[in-house]
Amino acid sequence: MLNRLNRLNKLNGLKRLLKLVPFKRVPLAWLNLTHDRKRFATSLAGVAFAVMLMFIFTGFMNALYDSQIQLLTKLNGEVIVVNRLKSNMFVPRSFARRRLYQIRAFDGVADAYPFYLSEGNWKNPLSKKSFSVRTLAFSLGDPVLTMPEINRQLAALQLPNTALMDSRARPEIGPTEAGIVSELADQTLHIVGSFELGTDFAAGNGNLVMSDVNFLRYFANRGPEEEPRSFATVDLGIVKLEPGADIAKTVAALQAALPEDVSVLPKDGPTGFVMRERLYWQDNTSIGFVFSLLTSMSFVVGIILVYQILYTDVADHWAEYATLKAMGYTNYYLLTVVLQEALFLSLLGFIPGFLISNLLYAGAANATGLFFQMTTQRALNLFVATFMMCIVSGAIAVRKVQATDPAEVFGG
Repeated sequence: MLNRLNRLNKLNGLKRLLKLVPFKRVPLAWLNLTHDRKRFATSLAGVAFAVMLMFIFTGFMNALYDSQIQLLTKLNGEVIVVNRLKSNMFVPRSFARRRLYQIRAFDGVADAYPFYLSEGNWKNPLSKKSFSVRTLAFSLGDPVLTMPEINRQLAALQLPNTALMDSRARPEIGPTEAGIVSELADQTLHIVGSFELGTDFAAGNGNLVMSDVNFLRYFANRGPEEEPRSFATVDLGIVKLEPGADIAKTVAALQAALPEDVSVLPKDGPTGFVMRERLYWQDNTSIGFVFSLLTSMSFVVGIILVYQILYTDVADHWAEYATLKAMGYTNYYLLTVVLQEALFLSLLGFIPGFLISNLLYAGAANATGLFFQMTTQRALNLFVATFMMCIVSGAIAVRKVQATDPAEVFGG
């Protein structure tokens, strides 16, 4: 009991002494983090590592989804027509071309373009190994794609047995520059140029672009197990509307008037063809679950790392925090100090993690052919996740300070 009274007397004397000192406001949180430069650098590296993991896992998930719809976003039309049984681009279902002639007669429709797709074996001109590639074809007089690099090279595609090669195709298919001569579907093919598109589930190795006339040269008769192709059927119908035409009303009118063998969808929008393709892969594969789980695990790893950083800082300055409480500072103030440290860590750790992730995105895009993009919204979402990660860690770490009895620091 006597020792307890002695400690309290010392504590009260310290309070009276500290009140006489003219303190200025100091950046306590910043100084706590930076007083040991090596530890500070290590702390930032830990946060950056967690940020990088979250970027990588969400990046691969978004790249797989974005790659699936990349071609669709470049189609030059507001309405898409497909076979009613075609649930996604991977399904090889065509429909009668005469449906496009019928569509052209509707009010508000400027034109309707046929688009052809098929898989074919491309022989690597160096290794002589064959790899499946997707071939895209259309009439060269139709403005089907909004890709200037393809439209600039349409004249070269007028020659027989010519095509453009996807420069973002997988390395296994060999060189992609103009002048390459190899085989597609066991027939000679001349590469007269290149374009950038990338791979997806339906084009696992890459893409070729050619005229519809050349398309029939390679795919009209592919054997008894393959459906013969002709100009009588198409894989996609791309409908270009007149300026000012109401897309929703036009889609409804087309769907009501056309036979039930086709589906008519707006290209964009929440119920559009592009969104339907994305949702198909989200709902029918485990991609979203797997990468969301990995991202969540990265978030938890980040909480543990930041907690260890902040808890170590609190433990090292335990006596100083207890002294502040002795001076009359509340638990709320001490909480704000630790949370400020968490904020500094989230901001300064996010920057290197973001920059490194950009480099990794570029490397992964070159290696896989997938479409990696760092959008502002995605970066902001992960910054908020990083901030929350650090705040949660700080709230857990500060409990030791809040439970501290200042009198224990001044034991007699």
